[in-house]
Amino acid sequence: METKKMALIATKGTLDWAYPPFILASTAAALGYEVQIFFTFYGLQLLKKDLSGLKVSPLGNPGMPMKMPFGPKWFKGLNWNIPNAVQSLVPGYENLATSLMKQTIANNGVASIPELRELCVEADVKMIGCQMTVELFGFDHREFMDGIEYGGAATFFEFAGETDICLFI
Repeated sequence: METKKMALIATKGTLDWAYPPFILASTAAALGYEVQIFFTFYGLQLLKKDLSGLKVSPLGNPGMPMKMPFGPKWFKGLNWNIPNAVQSLVPGYENLATSLMKQTIANNGVASIPELRELCVEADVKMIGCQMTVELFGFDHREFMDGIEYGGAATFFEFAGETDICLFI
């Protein structure tokens, strides 16, 4: 029986957008898929050694639920969707949203991004950093985790063209 393959393209580098590629990749690898993730543009942030700077950006994200991760049940159930115009004027709003998201993640027992990324490494998920983007933004390879490969779209397409599942996230 031939091994199934899955290819992912990760283009976003925020805390909330870090979850889809690592959850999908680690799950597929656990199910026996051969998996590769191509990290390009802002997605390269997910390959950095230090992930502590990942933030949530609720501005312009109307689908993001804003719930409080603490307090009585009635308080946690309130919908705190705040208009973009207000978000853009409140200093530190992005930091507040990031703190609340991290607390919600912890409260629900969801693995952290470093933990999910390590699961991918342990499951032999191949991670490719876009060399063109590295050069475009002036990154240094030393900023990124060990064990990743660097290449362009053509490198990734060699694998992606043969996959059962290819997702752009």
